[in-house]
Amino acid sequence: MHANEGRFGDMLRQLMAPPDEVMRDLAASGERLVARIRLLLTVLALPLPLLAAASGAGMGRILFYLGAVVLASAVSLLWLVLSRRPRPWLPFATGAWDVSLVTAVLVVLAIGAPAAGLDSVAAWSFYLIAIGLTALRADGRVALFAGALALVQYAALAAALSAGAGTAGGLVPSDLDGAGVGAHLLRLLLVVVATGTAVAIVRRMQSLVERSGHDGLTGLPNRSWLLQRMPHVFATARNSGASLTLVLLDIDRFKRVNDEAGPQAGDRALRHIASTMSEMLADNESLARIGGQEFVMVLHCPAGSAWERLDRLRRTLAERPFLPERGQDAFAFTFSAGLAAWPQDGASTSGLLGCADRRLKSAKAPGGNRIVARDP
Repeated sequence: MHANEGRFGDMLRQLMAPPDEVMRDLAASGERLVARIRLLLTVLALPLPLLAAASGAGMGRILFYLGAVVLASAVSLLWLVLSRRPRPWLPFATGAWDVSLVTAVLVVLAIGAPAAGLDSVAAWSFYLIAIGLTALRADGRVALFAGALALVQYAALAAALSAGAGTAGGLVPSDLDGAGVGAHLLRLLLVVVATGTAVAIVRRMQSLVERSGHDGLTGLPNRSWLLQRMPHVFATARNSGASLTLVLLDIDRFKRVNDEAGPQAGDRALRHIASTMSEMLADNESLARIGGQEFVMVLHCPAGSAWERLDRLRRTLAERPFLPERGQDAFAFTFSAGLAAWPQDGASTSGLLGCADRRLKSAKAPGGNRIVARDP
């Protein structure tokens, strides 16, 4: 029971946590897609005034349809323009607009005929569409917000219309196919189900992104994650004027662990090394495993300070040998590393990795266990 509660709590915390850089990029592209879909829907609604005129509607209703379509189109264009840049508040604002627009349509339909506002399944179903579109934002908070807003707005609308119609005799409370209490509860339940589905999709997307961006053995970020994150790291360093050093690190003669103790011991040894290296990182620094026994560190300090920190790490790693099994010999590890300072040694990820790789080869050439920060 406690384990289930812990897993549920972890899932809820992950859903409510602000998204990282990768998920923010995914959310921004999703917001642009939603903006295009919203604009397409408003374009499809443009013939409504003509259809109203053809059906013999009065001038007042024709003008209302025309004004509503023009307003919806203008706001959709505004959302599309704003979505061109990542804005943390935009998904919440557009989600609130989508849900509130559905409520506004139901209110208009209910003017003069309360049953029409609650019987219109076609209009009400756009609640589900609005909630479903939140999944494209890749943010569980947006899905929960839109679902809660739809629940509150529809429940308030149904209560208000039912109460007003009860005195006017416009609704029959027992009519379960239309405005009855059972129908209201069913629709509220469907909103809850749609919200839960959107949240589940978001969580699945987060899980897939985490798996695709992390190494399954050590749990560290991988090369794909590194390449996606580095542009944000450069932008942050540029804006703050901070120093940045990329470290390409290779464990010396690691193959002997697999040869002498077996591949399972090799896997545990890699986790031991990754854990030891992670301890030296500051909160805003990163460690990634990019393959085999190669790692990349992104340190927010000048190359000279990075060299000193790595030299301390080298001594720490040597002082913490890995013991495969009780009674077996322990393995003391050393490493070789090449450093590249941004932007002096490279202004891009590929440039820094190329420079660091060249210096790593220089460090390994005499036998390893060296750190090279400059070209020979």
